[in-house]
Amino acid sequence: MSELAESYRRDQAGSLAELLGLEWTDAERGRVEGRCVIRPHHLAPNGYLHAASVIALADTACGYGCRTVLPEEAKGFTTAELKANLLGTAREGAIYCIATVVHTGRTTQVWDATVNNEVTGKTIGLFRCTQIVLY
Repeated sequence: MSELAESYRRDQAGSLAELLGLEWTDAERGRVEGRCVIRPHHLAPNGYLHAASVIALADTACGYGCRTVLPEEAKGFTTAELKANLLGTAREGAIYCIATVVHTGRTTQVWDATVNNEVTGKTIGLFRCTQIVLY
């Protein structure tokens, strides 16, 4: 695990990311990798992975990635828009996510993330978000 990924684990203490059990396996400028072991609280009432669980992993990965490419004078960022295409689901095992930067501007960033089933490798979600850079 990279030092940056380890810092995300510490930073998310007490947050939704910690509550959901999101784990960070690697991070570098413009790229973040993470995973989530599927537990009962990640499932919808129908017994399948809840869409919000997939989106939480992807959006958090993109958010941590955003921090790696913020302009020096920026104070932070916030998600302005997100789009998710859910292509599959899971009931057990784990999901993993790779988030990469698409655009780094002075006022906005655009990030893409892919969420896969860790056991089968099958893509279960495609995600794109726009972040507003705050000054």
